[in-house]
Amino acid sequence: MFPSDTACLYLHGFLSSPQSQKARQLVDFYAAHLTPEQLCVPSLPFAPAEAMALAKASLGRLQSEFAQVFVIGSSLGGFYATHLAQTSGVPAVLVNPAVRPFDLFEHYLGPNTHFYTGEVHELTLEHIAQLQAMNHDQIQNPHRLLLLLQTGDETLDYRQAAALYRQCPSWTEGGGNHSFDHFIERMPMILQWVAAHGPDR
Repeated sequence: MFPSDTACLYLHGFLSSPQSQKARQLVDFYAAHLTPEQLCVPSLPFAPAEAMALAKASLGRLQSEFAQVFVIGSSLGGFYATHLAQTSGVPAVLVNPAVRPFDLFEHYLGPNTHFYTGEVHELTLEHIAQLQAMNHDQIQNPHRLLLLLQTGDETLDYRQAAALYRQCPSWTEGGGNHSFDHFIERMPMILQWVAAHGPDR
């Protein structure tokens, strides 16, 4: 039985959208097993500060409607989810999360084309500074974060996340890719973990 009093906020990755595979899989999962109202998948703005503002607003709305809320973040969304978990105390599930993305993004300064909309966004030093302001090199309350990694991630070095979140409960699979193969099959495990490791546990 899946929880009816728990909602999920999903944060997508860099240049991604609610049309991504994991986001669509989550929408279908909640429609089939829970209710659509228990899931929020916002379209995050390109600018990190604006993305975080929307994520916090979405989290607050869900918290006003449900007894418990948790966050799932993928890639850059995992970086955002970490910040929310560290500042708001919510449990978070991190799927192949980005670690210190501002270091990587120094190589992407300038125009970047959105994978889904085709829009061109200009990545600036201000955006990198915004990401640096959200960084957490030390994880507090590691039991409230669940790390999901696949070692075949072709975009990010999974060892960086394994090191940063080494004290967190984790699920690491050999192979796979950056999108995390068979992600939706892990949802029952994720929901079971959330029920046991919520903010008041």
